[in-house]
Amino acid sequence: MTRLYVHPLPVRIWHWINALGFVALMLTGIQIGYRVFEALPLKPVIDLHCAIGFVLIANYGVWLVYYLFSDRITVYHPELSPRTHYRNVMRQLAYYGYGLFKGQPNPHHVSAYRKFNALQAMTYQIVMILLVPLALYSGVVLWDMQAFAGTVALLGGPRAVNTLHVSLFVGFVAFLFVHIYLTTLGHTAGAHIKAMLNGYEEVEQAGEPAAEPVPAAAVAPAH
Repeated sequence: MTRLYVHPLPVRIWHWINALGFVALMLTGIQIGYRVFEALPLKPVIDLHCAIGFVLIANYGVWLVYYLFSDRITVYHPELSPRTHYRNVMRQLAYYGYGLFKGQPNPHHVSAYRKFNALQAMTYQIVMILLVPLALYSGVVLWDMQAFAGTVALLGGPRAVNTLHVSLFVGFVAFLFVHIYLTTLGHTAGAHIKAMLNGYEEVEQAGEPAAEPVPAAAVAPAH
């Protein structure tokens, strides 16, 4: 195994703020929608839910600016050849559904600038470019429906906006469980979580393709 610096400090800070924030949104959202703890006053929970939402909006802005102006944006680059992308996605699905349980090697080789496999890159692009902004925006609309009356009318009324927001919530809960499961698929159950704490992924050196020409900082960051 060799250690490779894959997760820069800004990405790790953003990731953990985002993770904790979304879990908090889910818990407060459940309380708002279903009153699990009936003795708990509703207004403070709503205020907390909205405050966390605004923190995540700011955090999303940090993520967007970092990737737009950083060479690390390549981790999100799509495969421009549909045939190659389809083949890589099918290989990854076959690995997750069968090869993993037979001890076969992962078809994707992690590098500092290609940390996502084809399936992950496609999924994260949909989540980060479409679903997260939609969830955050629909939350802002529900926060002040008078100020966003045009959006409310366009989407079909308050109930439609709320249904959209709750549907996205359900999707993110499912995504969270899948995401947590996938973090256990490293060479040890906690390897990927450890990497998101210290920035270093431990990858197999033998049999990897030739390394990409990347800046020296990708391997040994300056501290």
